[in-house]
Amino acid sequence: ASAKKSGDVSALQIGVKYKPESCSISAHKGDRVKVHYRGTLTDGTVFDSSFERGDPIEFELGTGQVIKGWDQGILGMCIGEKRKLKIPSKLGYGDQGSPPTIPGIPFYAL
Repeated sequence: ASAKKSGDVSALQIGVKYKPESCSISAHKGDRVKVHYRGTLTDGTVFDSSFERGDPIEFELGTGQVIKGWDQGILGMCIGEKRKLKIPSKLGYGDQGSPPTIPGIPFYAL
C-alpha cells in the first residue's frame, strides 16, 4: 500500500488562510457562489486576478462551470473565509494547460 506524500502534486491541497468565528452559511453543491481569486503559478507569477478587475467570479458550485479544483476546494467554505488552493493540473487545466498563460503544472488559487 502506498501512502500519499504531503508533497504529492496530484492531490488538491487546501489551506485555510482565514475562517470567521461563526459560520452560519457554508457552500454546498448547487449553491450560487461569488468569489474573488488570484491565480498564480508555483513561482508566484500571477496569471489571472479578479481583484485586479474588481469583479468576482460567480458560478453554481459543483456543476462543472469552473475547473474541478475550484468545485472541490470551495465546498464547505463559509462566507468571508479565505483559502489557498494548490490545484494539480488534472483538477485544473490538464497536462496541456491553457496556453500561453497557464502551463500544465500545479498552480495556486487564493
